[in-house]
Amino acid sequence: MARPPKPLISRAAAVAGAIAIIDSEGLEAFSLARLAQHLDVKTPSLYHHFSDKTEVLTEVTRAIVYETRIPRRPESGDWQEWVVAYSLNFRDVVLRHRNAAPVLLQFLPRDLVTDMFEAAAVYLAERGVPVRLHVQLLDGLEKLTLGVTLTEAMRPAAKSARVFANVNRAAHPTLSAAMHSNQLTPRQLHEQMVRSFLHGVVRDDEERMAPATDD
Repeated sequence: MARPPKPLISRAAAVAGAIAIIDSEGLEAFSLARLAQHLDVKTPSLYHHFSDKTEVLTEVTRAIVYETRIPRRPESGDWQEWVVAYSLNFRDVVLRHRNAAPVLLQFLPRDLVTDMFEAAAVYLAERGVPVRLHVQLLDGLEKLTLGVTLTEAMRPAAKSARVFANVNRAAHPTLSAAMHSNQLTPRQLHEQMVRSFLHGVVRDDEERMAPATDD
């Protein structure tokens, strides 16, 4: 498709417009034609910056992920607290853009956020976390955080406060009792899952690296 001779919009403005449409109208409403209308330009103007809709959505993913606030390093030096805060900050960003959850699931290859992984690895190294654990920690945290957060984001907002929706006391008495006894919010459950994962990785490594003792 022929491109207009002079760009009428910026790439950043187009990405911001795409996010605004998805947030307010839903992913199904998004198209290049709708984005052009939102920006008050003709659709060909978008081809100065993007080859197709997929490239726009890839940049939407990058922009949303980079909204995640990097937490302040704890004065105590507790790297696990920093990791937990980072995971919760990402959760908050995704839930602010709940309609974009399917986009994140489809268009979030790791090479979009390599710099963020590098920064996290640098911090782990600075805090004395053994390098042999870095991949296990970063890979596991990404999968855990994405899985938990996107699952929550893709649920209807009206049911998001309930960990298990549609539980019937008569049909599901044990699960119903478990829900009644649970005092944690979805955010607190997310936090606890991350803490448990970190504790498990560190504890397992300590046990494997401990010198063998004679019985």
